[in-house]
Amino acid sequence: MATDMQRLVGTSEDDEEMGMDVKDEDDDEDDYEENGGEQRNASGMVGIDGGNEIGTATGDNRFSQHQQFHEQVGTPGGGTRRSRPVEEKERTKLRERRRRAITARILAGLRRHGNYNLRVRADINDVIAALAREAGWVVLPDGTTFPSRSQVIILQDGQKPAGGNSTILTSSSPHVASQQTPSPSLRGVASGYRSPLEYSACQTKGVFMPTPSPYDLSSTSRSQTSIVGDGEAQRDNHPLIGGSIDNADEKQIADLPARLPERDLAGTPYVPVYVMLPLGVINIKCELVDPDGLLKQLRVLKSEHVDGVMVDCWWGIVEAHAPQEYNWNGYKRLFQMVREVKLKLQVVMSFHECGGNFGDDVCIPLPHWVAEIGRSNPDIFFTDREGRHNPECLSWGIDKERVLRGRTAVEVYFDFMRSFRVEFDEYFEDGLISMIEVGLGPCGELRYPSCPVKHGWRYPGIGEFQCYDHYMLKSLRKAAEARGHAIWARGPDNAGTYNSQPHETGFFCDGGDYDGFYGRFFLSWYSQVLVDHGNRVLSLAKLAFEGSCVTAKLSGIYWWYKTASHAAELTAGYYNPCNRDGYAAIMTMLKINGVSLNIPCVELHTLNQHEGFPETFADPEGLVWQVLNAGWDVDLPVTSQNGFPCLNRVSYNKVLDHAKPMNDPDGRHFSSFTYLRLSPLLMERQNFIEFERFVKRMHGEAVLDLQV
Repeated sequence: MATDMQRLVGTSEDDEEMGMDVKDEDDDEDDYEENGGEQRNASGMVGIDGGNEIGTATGDNRFSQHQQFHEQVGTPGGGTRRSRPVEEKERTKLRERRRRAITARILAGLRRHGNYNLRVRADINDVIAALAREAGWVVLPDGTTFPSRSQVIILQDGQKPAGGNSTILTSSSPHVASQQTPSPSLRGVASGYRSPLEYSACQTKGVFMPTPSPYDLSSTSRSQTSIVGDGEAQRDNHPLIGGSIDNADEKQIADLPARLPERDLAGTPYVPVYVMLPLGVINIKCELVDPDGLLKQLRVLKSEHVDGVMVDCWWGIVEAHAPQEYNWNGYKRLFQMVREVKLKLQVVMSFHECGGNFGDDVCIPLPHWVAEIGRSNPDIFFTDREGRHNPECLSWGIDKERVLRGRTAVEVYFDFMRSFRVEFDEYFEDGLISMIEVGLGPCGELRYPSCPVKHGWRYPGIGEFQCYDHYMLKSLRKAAEARGHAIWARGPDNAGTYNSQPHETGFFCDGGDYDGFYGRFFLSWYSQVLVDHGNRVLSLAKLAFEGSCVTAKLSGIYWWYKTASHAAELTAGYYNPCNRDGYAAIMTMLKINGVSLNIPCVELHTLNQHEGFPETFADPEGLVWQVLNAGWDVDLPVTSQNGFPCLNRVSYNKVLDHAKPMNDPDGRHFSSFTYLRLSPLLMERQNFIEFERFVKRMHGEAVLDLQV
């Protein structure tokens, strides 16, 4: 009987659960009552409602058969068994509560650990869209979703491409799986597959040796494809994504996405491309890490006509143990290796701590002797309103204070730069070192450390003002007295906390105190300290590196850019509310010192920010365009770099749009671009092919697969 019943009904309770649509309980109850306990499907079939169990026509028929069967045969205890809509509804409510509880925990975990800023009433569509973007897919506002890569051809084992030169992936190839590996998010969120920290920390076990690219007009200018790993060539590796899609049979094409239009940049100005080396390429003992693996990677970069590499020279490594005792040994070996490969060098004078920020996979503190001074005098570090000190970099309040074993902070920076210039004089004379970037604050950027992760900040918090160490307060008090209002010698007391939003504070809300008399005074002083610090350090840098290109990096604080106060920029030191240009004074200072401008985050799309974080009023494109034009208005050379991992064509095309603006009457363009950063992820075959294509377009070369 049980077998006959199962055959007659044709489905189990589990099958019903798998097939039903999920709706709100309230909606289910309303629909049930309006239809007298029945619900109709699209075909007009009627089925007994089980909460939100609304089946297809087949499902309704099965339910009806189930009911009729029980009415005919009765129950095991005798009598006729009637339908149980109320009981079924209660069971469905219970299942729905369980689903919602699971969903709530998933959303909470994504918000807390993945930095997904999902709205409070986020639904499953929001979750799927966020995860799809994390995996490198493009999700449009109407839900249209497609891969960021333009062409993927997959053949089954044993199949041959229809055309002789088609580039393919076979189903047995390990790279088919890696093709689907999530790419790091453009929003700076750690990938669910492997975080940037994990990628950078692992050693490279295989290095991609380039093939004659399908985009290359000269087939003789590239070497053959192979994978070099552990010193041995691995054979029988399948070719890559790309090639002529016209040569492939239609059945071989899987999920061809929409073709996004691209500009033809052939013949445009040559923009050099550099690649940033891993943070830990030199260890804390100033030794070169994995020289053999690095040499292979450098040769790969050179073979693809990358112009050079960028490397951090860490103050905490070179002058670690005692004042003015410099150890350059690891950098000497590195620079010699770069010279042998015939690449150029961009070098960063890194006067900040490494570790604790997004993408940091090593820990490099400030010099030990500086930390000792900090233990007895913590006011040498930036301090927030709660009195928490941040040892990420030195406070600008001690630029002219002799608190570092008889030297001021500016003198310490100058001595370090001068030692570097003397030690590597031959590389300057040969032109191998093409640019020096001078660190001016946290992450090497000219800004206050207003958003420290170690103090609990999370995107998109507005951050906090960092002016509460003894030396900064002394400067503020002096400025307030000069202004004639000694009572203004204080920081704002209504500016919220690190993770506040502008409208939640009395200082940053629309019409808030930021635009009052005191607010304008405080913000003018706060931002002027930033400009003065940059001016002091850069003027000495030009003296130490006379005749060389020197650059300074600003930060891309793009969240809350579309609000009136621009709160996150204000706490970072950029006095840039909607009624004031906060970058003009900085550009003037850079121009006076003959220094180039470096702006990050040129790969970000405003649309992506609105989809992922709709309530933050973020506008990375608007910010980049403002800063870029502010620099070009005073004829500053502009360099740039990506702020977050950049692996797909959509992001590369955004970089190209900024690097070579379309229809610019003055023909302006970037003087160079630095890719962050060299890693095993970049060296994955499909990623490196896309990077190779990007380099060609930056160099003004033609590519064969241009989408127009």
